[in-house]
Amino acid sequence: MRWAERALLAAAVCLVGVGAVAGASVAEDGAVRAEVAFTFTDPAITESSGLVAGDLFVTVNDSGDDARIFTIDPATGDTVGTTTWDGEAVDVESLAPAGPGEVWVGDTGDNLAQRSSVTITRVPYGTGDRAVAGQTFELTYPDRAHDAETLLVHPETGQVFVVVKEFIGRVYAAPRRLDPDGPNRLREVGSALGISTDGAFWPDGNHVVLRNYGQAAVYTWPELRRLDTLTLPTQEQGEGIAVSPEGSVYVSSEGEASDVLRIDLPAALRAELDAEPAEEPAEEPAEEPAGSAAGEETTESSGADDADADAESGDGVDLGFGVDLWMVWIAVAVVGGVVLLRALRPR
Repeated sequence: MRWAERALLAAAVCLVGVGAVAGASVAEDGAVRAEVAFTFTDPAITESSGLVAGDLFVTVNDSGDDARIFTIDPATGDTVGTTTWDGEAVDVESLAPAGPGEVWVGDTGDNLAQRSSVTITRVPYGTGDRAVAGQTFELTYPDRAHDAETLLVHPETGQVFVVVKEFIGRVYAAPRRLDPDGPNRLREVGSALGISTDGAFWPDGNHVVLRNYGQAAVYTWPELRRLDTLTLPTQEQGEGIAVSPEGSVYVSSEGEASDVLRIDLPAALRAELDAEPAEEPAEEPAEEPAGSAAGEETTESSGADDADADAESGDGVDLGFGVDLWMVWIAVAVVGGVVLLRALRPR
C-alpha cells in the first residue's frame, strides 16, 4: 500500500473513532442501560441477524443457513416453532413484521455488491414446525447493487423499505403494491445511519430506529429527522433490533446462546416518542405513477424530501458512528494537501 493510501486510511479511521465519542447521546454510565430479556437456548441459533418482538419473538440466522426462521418464547428463550419456505436462501439478513402471525424475511445481503436483484419473502410464524411455499417478491435498486441488512415495513401502510449497509446509509422505498411477477423497482428516499445492520418502526409509524454494531439512531418518519443517537451495550456482534407493539426496544447478537437485551431509553427520548404529534404526519414517499417507464424520472412528494436535499448538499448526512459528511471533506482536504506538498517537494 502506498504512503498516500495509508494516510487516507488512517484519516478515515481517526474520524470514525472521534465520531464514535462525539456523536453519541448516552446515559450516565456511558452506554444506554439494558437488561437481559432472555437468552436463546436453541443451538441452531448461532447468528441472530434479524429480530421481531411481540408475545412471541422471531429471529433468523445470518447468511449460510437454510431458508428458515425461528419462533421464540421470550419467557424461556426456547424455540417453540420453525418455519421453512420454498427456495434457496442466498444471504438472508433481516426480518420485519408483516401483520398478525407473519413476518417479512429479507434476503438482501450482498457483501460483494454483485446481485442484480434481491428478494423479500412473506412467511408465517408460530408454535410448531411448518413448511410453506412463501410469497416472494423481487426487488431491484435504481442505481447499482448494494449490500443491505435492514428491512423496514411501515405498520400502517405496509410499505417496504430497505436501508443499505454502507458508509453513507441510504433508504430505498419499494412500491406500495408489490408485483409478485416483479421486479419491483426501489426508489431512494433519504439518508440515515451508516453501516446499518437492522431497524424497526415504532407502532405509531411516526418513528423509526436503526442500529449498527455500536449505536442506535432514532428518527422521525418520514422526515428522517434524527432525535437521538445512543451507544448500545457491548455485544459479541450486535445486529438485530426490534420494537414491540408496546414500544419496548430489544437488541440481539450473533453467537450461540446469545442474550436478547431490553433497552432502557433515556427519559427525554421516551417522552418525545410518547408525545402526541403536533400535526398530522407528512405523507409517505409517493409512489411512481402507474405505467411509468423503468428508469424514467418522476416527481416525488414526500416528507423525506428534506433528507434527500441534505444528501445532495452534503449537510447533515449521517455516515454512522457519529460521523458527518463534513468530517470526511476535512479529511480529504488534509490528505490532498499532504499529497500536493509531497509532489511539489524537490526530489
